[in-house]
Amino acid sequence: MPAAPEPRLGIAILTMGNRPREVAALLESVAKQDVPPARVVVVGNGSPLPEFPEFPGEVTTVELTENLGVSGGRNVAWRRLREFGDVDVVVDLDDDGLLVDADVFRRVRDLYAEDPRLGIVSFRIADETGETQRRHVPRLRASDPMRGGEVTTFLGGAHGLSMAMLEQIGGWPDAFFFTHEETDLAWRALDARWKVVYAPELLLQHPRTSPARHAVYHRMTARNRVWLARRHLPLPLAPLYLATWTLLTLARTRSLTGLRAWAGGFLEGLRTSCGRRRPMRWRTVWHMTRLGRPPII
Repeated sequence: MPAAPEPRLGIAILTMGNRPREVAALLESVAKQDVPPARVVVVGNGSPLPEFPEFPGEVTTVELTENLGVSGGRNVAWRRLREFGDVDVVVDLDDDGLLVDADVFRRVRDLYAEDPRLGIVSFRIADETGETQRRHVPRLRASDPMRGGEVTTFLGGAHGLSMAMLEQIGGWPDAFFFTHEETDLAWRALDARWKVVYAPELLLQHPRTSPARHAVYHRMTARNRVWLARRHLPLPLAPLYLATWTLLTLARTRSLTGLRAWAGGFLEGLRTSCGRRRPMRWRTVWHMTRLGRPPII
């Protein structure tokens, strides 16, 4: 019986056109990989793209006239990769990230080749000093960022997505714009019995940042939490999930302005359409619980 063909990688980079040096450096690190990608797509999210340095292979550019957010922009990228018909795994990389090691794509390819039910692979993100922020470890017990394994969500900054999985469950939730779009995608993947894996050996170097640097962060966070619950949770779990995160937000947020924005976003999430409701199966709830993160936190 002939061996299955090795998965082909398509690289997707989303940028707003304000980081030309960083994107050029990222493309240079992509070019140094010991397994070349089948395709590279760079999407200008509501902005024109600068000229990029020479790259060994074709870089497909897409310039959007409107900023569609992280969700919408990444949907444009994966659908463009799908049109080529020669990509099995989409690898999304933040435009200010950098691949330090030259074997990242080979490792990604091998992980997908070994497990046909592997849907999502989350990279490890570390700053220039090698430190990984706690929020960049996709599990509750985050003291050891080098402990990999199956998880229930993943990091938006660097990850792999099975094209077969995306075809089955659909892409990113456009309306989310940004924040919690990864959780929405991961929950749908888990409910369709795809695996989500955190692989800390896959490293993306990324500057230390805070998500709260975005002015709309608090509002989007609250609104999208409510939408997650309304879209995906069985009715008995939705109020538990929202109550838990309300208490955590009150304990963690020090800014009165931030709390006001969060409250406005929470009400917006209740009042506006969350899209199609498709609650996860109870077997998925149990599976997530066994993985250490039941969908109430």
